[in-house]
Amino acid sequence: MLTQKIVIAEDHAILREGLQALLSGSPELEIVGEAEDGQQAINLARQLKPHLILMDLSMPNINGTEAICTIKHSNPTIKIIVLTVHKTEEYVRATLDAGAVGYVLKDDSHQDLLTAIASVLKGKVYLSPGICDKVMNGFLDTDASAPSVSSWSKLTVREREVTKLIAEGRKSREVAEYLSVSLKTVEKHRSNLMRKLDLHSISAITKYAIENDLICL
Repeated sequence: MLTQKIVIAEDHAILREGLQALLSGSPELEIVGEAEDGQQAINLARQLKPHLILMDLSMPNINGTEAICTIKHSNPTIKIIVLTVHKTEEYVRATLDAGAVGYVLKDDSHQDLLTAIASVLKGKVYLSPGICDKVMNGFLDTDASAPSVSSWSKLTVREREVTKLIAEGRKSREVAEYLSVSLKTVEKHRSNLMRKLDLHSISAITKYAIENDLICL
């Protein structure tokens, strides 16, 4: 069997080391890179072109969901399994919408993770058995009316970047310089994202970002 190249994206060193130790026991799997944040994961995906990425959601700089969007846009063949503590339907829906094909909880067993990896590498979608039936049914019930789109998924990639930068305390001019765009463009993005998220102040944007793990405190 062709060796499958894997990148681990996790901001906690102990967890990265544990994952590497676990996966090193499988001769068909090779850990080719480790990322401490979403931006590093994006860079490694571009440089190493792994078959699979294990992606945490709550990471600094760029969170897991945003990293998934960026990676899948540039490298649609890369398979991504989310490894997280979050069990709510909003998180599951957002990550699958972003392009992940596996969702594993950090309190799942080692065997669950290995099963998820094997399933995803065979082209299947894997959802943790720890996700409640209600969440699973929300995705699998094709007869139900179309589910509501999460507020975050309504934003463009640029609007998401502006949201996070504002929540991190950057002024509009600083955001413009960071993104290499005009101040007028930033103000337009800010107006659009506030309308889409139904937020009416900078403090409300910051609160939203913290509650949804868009920034790392």
